[in-house]
Amino acid sequence: MVDWELASRKNDHLDIVLDPHKARSAVTTGFDAYRFTHCALPELNLDEIDLGTRLFDRPLAAPLLISSMTGGPERAALINRHLAEAAQTLGIALAVGSQRIALQQGGDQGLTGELRRLAPDVPLLANFGAAQLVAGYGLDEARRAVEMIEADALIVHLNPLQEAVQAGGDRTWHGILSALENLVTHLAVPVVVKEVGAGLSGRVARQLLEAGVAVLDVAGAGGTSWAAVEAERARDEQQRAIARAFADWGIPTAESLRQVRAACPQATVIASGGIRDGIDAAKAIRLGADLAGQAAAALPGATESTEAVIAHFQVVIEQLRIACFCTGSADLASLRQAELLDATPLRCP
Repeated sequence: MVDWELASRKNDHLDIVLDPHKARSAVTTGFDAYRFTHCALPELNLDEIDLGTRLFDRPLAAPLLISSMTGGPERAALINRHLAEAAQTLGIALAVGSQRIALQQGGDQGLTGELRRLAPDVPLLANFGAAQLVAGYGLDEARRAVEMIEADALIVHLNPLQEAVQAGGDRTWHGILSALENLVTHLAVPVVVKEVGAGLSGRVARQLLEAGVAVLDVAGAGGTSWAAVEAERARDEQQRAIARAFADWGIPTAESLRQVRAACPQATVIASGGIRDGIDAAKAIRLGADLAGQAAAALPGATESTEAVIAHFQVVIEQLRIACFCTGSADLASLRQAELLDATPLRCP
């Protein structure tokens, strides 16, 4: 049976995120505080720079993830088709939005095995919310989410702030860490845990890693603010005021990434949350990310066509390649050693 209230909420989310003036966080990612030292003598061939990496034993042509997006059940199917076709063409990873509606209704939103047939060679990541783990979901639902799209891994997303400010949101979060630990023990594919725009702290990242989580996506503040989104959706001024106060809440993406890498030096880490372009992606990799993820920046193209998504990420990839070139970095390993300066302006006493 269709949960029309949930479907309507997902449609609202999509409409609001497409308007950056409504959905944008009131804080910045923190990447502007850093600048690369320019290398005027790179001694490289730009076209030979190697951006390749791997995720879940699949090769990637560039260290990029099309991050989870959401939407109502009808138009989400077309969006997912465009994203899958683009990911396959570009050789980059794809994470789907929450599969909660699809799990409840039986596989619409374009979240079926067709997605794997459209993107047979790239990592596909299934997705549902952590709050569902203490509200009836368990290993069976996780397996269904993975099997539904023949995914390489399952994302479990953490969104306590969004749920707290959302009318009818999930307010019970007791026991999620132990439920996650049980899930990763028994699920046949790796589990990824991500925030949704408020960032992971080093302490929480360490807890997740010790629970057996395979990959951490910091999804920090500076991009879409789900508190701001819920303020736009609020049914009355009181609820709107509560949500709006948290539009600048969270750990900026660059700081979250720094904390997580320091706390978990051997972890596989994805940096998402306000990644604007290939230069931000390069800074994220230099600060410790293995991949950089984009969602909202790619969403307008995803609603239009596969070609629009491809064109968007081709720009990001070329920007990343030039950032490598102008730091004298022949590959991602070299980029991780590039000189990065603190560009924070000095204040006069």
